[in-house]
Amino acid sequence: MWRVRVFGPETPALVGIVTRMKDWELVRSEHWYRIPVRNAPEGFESIQYLAFYQTRLFGKEKWAVKWYARVRGISKATRRELLPDEPAHARAGAEYYKVELGELQRLPHPIPSHRWRRIVFIPTSLERLLHAREINDLFKVSPIEEKLYFTLQDAGLPAERQYFVREEGSGYMLDMAVFCRDNNLDIECDGDTYHSGRDKADQDRERDNTLTTAGWHILRFSGRRILRDTGHCVDTVKRTVRRLGGVSGAEP
Repeated sequence: MWRVRVFGPETPALVGIVTRMKDWELVRSEHWYRIPVRNAPEGFESIQYLAFYQTRLFGKEKWAVKWYARVRGISKATRRELLPDEPAHARAGAEYYKVELGELQRLPHPIPSHRWRRIVFIPTSLERLLHAREINDLFKVSPIEEKLYFTLQDAGLPAERQYFVREEGSGYMLDMAVFCRDNNLDIECDGDTYHSGRDKADQDRERDNTLTTAGWHILRFSGRRILRDTGHCVDTVKRTVRRLGGVSGAEP
């Protein structure tokens, strides 16, 4: 089973989405890309490389990451300052990061998304960009999630990492989603610090109730369980997938 193997320090990178041809032309010809300040991911200002996920608009290049560039500088400006030919836009006064870029380079391998998913930003690294074979290889997440994901992959259980769903007007990012014939499975990796405390426990219960009502089956594993007995976690996932009718096809 293919997996990304990264040894040693990783060079911070980010995957952004391109939804307009005009924005792609700015990347290609003027070498800059814009990111709303309010939506920028944590640690954004430390990135050294930026890659691009291209949407349906791009025909044969759609639903994949194929291009990247070195970050030359990051500054702030309003949308009106960046795009003076669109002064009446609803977000004309909003503040954006202007990411100045070097020349576009083609990745050694296209990095496709095998299942439709909502993508905004993917925190990753240059090393993962250069070796990834599909979108799930890119995510740079917690060690416990990384360990469980790759062990599931080795066991032949396909999971989508950081999968966004919207239910009852709220959005939820699932640690891992496994799509089954009779129901879908949400797998959560609960770090001991982040998921401690009464408020977080209440939020988790409310979230789980909403997703369960919407038809998701939910499994939660503590970080301690994942690290000490990964095999038990994988066996639990296998039994649950069988009870949910087995894994469905690659497309929803």
